[in-house]
Amino acid sequence: MTTTLVTGATGNVGRHTVAALARHGHVVRALTRKLGKADLPGAEMVEGDLANPASLAAALDGVEAVQLITFAGEEPLSEPTSAAIVARLRTAGVRRVTVLSGGGVSPLQTAVRGSDLEWTVLAPVEFMSGALDWVDSIRDEGVVRVGFVERRSAMVHDADIGAVGAAVLACGGYGGRELAITGPEVLTPPDMVRIVGEAIGRDVRLVPLTEEQARDQWRAEGFPDEVIEFFVWAHGNTPEIGYTVAPTVEAVTGRPARTFAEWARENADRFR
Repeated sequence: MTTTLVTGATGNVGRHTVAALARHGHVVRALTRKLGKADLPGAEMVEGDLANPASLAAALDGVEAVQLITFAGEEPLSEPTSAAIVARLRTAGVRRVTVLSGGGVSPLQTAVRGSDLEWTVLAPVEFMSGALDWVDSIRDEGVVRVGFVERRSAMVHDADIGAVGAAVLACGGYGGRELAITGPEVLTPPDMVRIVGEAIGRDVRLVPLTEEQARDQWRAEGFPDEVIEFFVWAHGNTPEIGYTVAPTVEAVTGRPARTFAEWARENADRFR
C-alpha cells in the first residue's frame, strides 16, 4: 500500500487530508516542524521543515505520494528552496504529488510542473472556515460587520478539499491538471449570515461596511497592507473561478460537495 506524506498536516486542509487517507486504511505520515506539538489520529508524525529540504530525508523514506503546501510557516517558499524540494522528492522515489495552491502561481508550483512527477494542483476557492472570523461578534453581539456584501462565492468546505487531495494522492488519474475545488452553491455574505443564524437558532444582523471601513477592520486585525490590497481585490473583483460551481468534489470523491448549511450546523456551538 502507498505511503503518503502530508505537509501542512495540522492546517485547515491538511488535517482533513490525513483523516480521509487514514479512514480508508492508507499509511500516512504527517510532517511537523517539531515533534510533540501535534498529534493526528491515524498518522505517523515525522519531523521536517519545507524551508530546509535536507530535513525531509527521513520523512520521505519509502514515500510514494506527497501533498505539498507552498509556504513554510508564514513565508512563501523561494525558487531555490522549491527546486531543492522537488529534487529531494525525485531522489526519494516519490511518484505522485499534489500542491495546495494559495492563489496565484508559486515557485513551488512552477518547480513541480516542470518536473517528471505526476503532479496535480489543488485550487480551492474561499474556505468555509473563514466564517469563523465572525465567531466573537456573533456570540457577543449577534452581529456580523463585513464589506463587499454583494460579492458572490462558491465557498468550499475544508473537509472537501482534504477529501479531493486524499483521493488524488491515493488513486491518481489527475496528473498534469489543476483542479478547481468549490462548494455546491453560490452565496453572498447576507446568505452566509442568514444560514449561520438558522444553524444557531438566533437572528444575526449584517452590518455592511464601506471599503474604507473594511480596510480599517482588516488593519485592526493585524493584516499588512499588501494582504489588505489582496483582500480588496479578491472581494471587490472576485475572479470568475471564485463564484463558479465546479463538479470536482463529486467527480473525484464520488459524493456531493458539502453545503455551507452543513458546515454551519457542524460549527454551531462555536457561535453560541
